[in-house]
Amino acid sequence: MGLSEDELRVIREGVAAGRKPKVVFTDAAGQIAGQLGQVVGLTDPAESDDWVVVRFGRDELPFSPADLLVAPRGVKAAPRPVKAAPEPAAPSGPPLLEEAPARRPDPAAADVQAEPVTETAAAPPAPRKPARVAKPKAPAGLTVTLAYAEGEWLVSAAQGAKVLAKPYVIKPVEAMRMVSLVDVPGVQEAVEQILSAERKEAEEEADRLRAQLAEIESRLAELRDAG
Repeated sequence: MGLSEDELRVIREGVAAGRKPKVVFTDAAGQIAGQLGQVVGLTDPAESDDWVVVRFGRDELPFSPADLLVAPRGVKAAPRPVKAAPEPAAPSGPPLLEEAPARRPDPAAADVQAEPVTETAAAPPAPRKPARVAKPKAPAGLTVTLAYAEGEWLVSAAQGAKVLAKPYVIKPVEAMRMVSLVDVPGVQEAVEQILSAERKEAEEEADRLRAQLAEIESRLAELRDAG
């Protein structure tokens, strides 16, 4: 009894689409059995058996799939009826006789004391399962990524599935400063090789531009002398 894999898949798709699928609490949920709730989220089943987050009233509590059923359409849950204690059985015996004329007491007759009729008390109701206490939800993990692509250093950040910072460009010196915080020689050597290659490429480009500039200045001097 509880939610099947197909029903959980439909509920997961509904939550992802912004809906709040309705469910009914089973007897396994304790004193709130038979009540309606709304699924507002699904956590990781590997972390806890109670991974279906249900809004009930003003609370949002995690439950196990075994505690829930898909609510029928158009049906509102009602409180569970409480069984009334059985009425005490009427005392057995002959029917009451009509009132007879009063008789004078017979002194020879012995006083007979009627036995009291005992009533059987109703059995106390079985204790119900206490209401679940909401477990504190651990924050999602934070991931900061440093990447190098197409001659640029990029940094991005995400917390769980939420993107905190899209990849943006940083200076090489800032990238080297970040890598220095990671005490992994292999990573630092890889970054230094990249920076060395970029430095060499920049020097070659500077030499090429200086040669072009010298050629242009020589041409300009020739034109001035010709004028």
